[in-house]
Amino acid sequence: MIYIHNLSKSYNDKKVLDVASLSISEHSTFGLVGNNGAGKTTLFRLILDLIQGDSGTVTSFGIPVAGREEWKSYTASFLDEGFLIPFLTPEEYFAFVGKAYDLSLTEMERGVAAYGTLLNGEVMGQKKLIRDFSIGNKRKIGIAAALAIRPKVLILDEPFANLDPSSQLKLVKILEELSSRRETTILVSSHDLSHITKVCDRIALIEKGKIIRDGTTTDDTLRELEHYFGTE
Repeated sequence: MIYIHNLSKSYNDKKVLDVASLSISEHSTFGLVGNNGAGKTTLFRLILDLIQGDSGTVTSFGIPVAGREEWKSYTASFLDEGFLIPFLTPEEYFAFVGKAYDLSLTEMERGVAAYGTLLNGEVMGQKKLIRDFSIGNKRKIGIAAALAIRPKVLILDEPFANLDPSSQLKLVKILEELSSRRETTILVSSHDLSHITKVCDRIALIEKGKIIRDGTTTDDTLRELEHYFGTE
């Protein structure tokens, strides 16, 4: 379980995140939606201890994330291109990530191969550095690396952005299948309301740094979100 208590973050005296309480159950698939600047990425960066909050705590399965290392061994994420190493080839990058998680080269290769449909023959064996790939293929590389280690907690920020329609649908299927196994706690943010309501069993709406709605995904959730954002 991931538990957040009184978490806040400000920039230049402007509060961009203020979450009093949020708990994400083990093996659930949690979706986060909101407009640009609502606080989605800030929340994920705080959960991953990439930035320091002004107040509050985040715990992952009872472990405080701030300044601790234990939770990192079972947590994988991809938020943006800053997670990549541009001067490596994809093969070298996957090997680097695998080593960071104490996986053998064979184990990592198997993990990547399991998500070969997402890479679609456009990434492996191209003899190109990551910096030379398209934005969409860079995103695929980062997502595939996070998936390949078979984490206990997976965090993806806007994973559908910059992917072509075929790749978006493949990723939806991958996340649905991963969720159905009930082995991984998944956190996903997205502007794509259709995809996130299909993938997630629970969705929270964040605006101006506050969680203003949070509930189980139902057959009506997509329509309700479309109405909210269409009439805001």
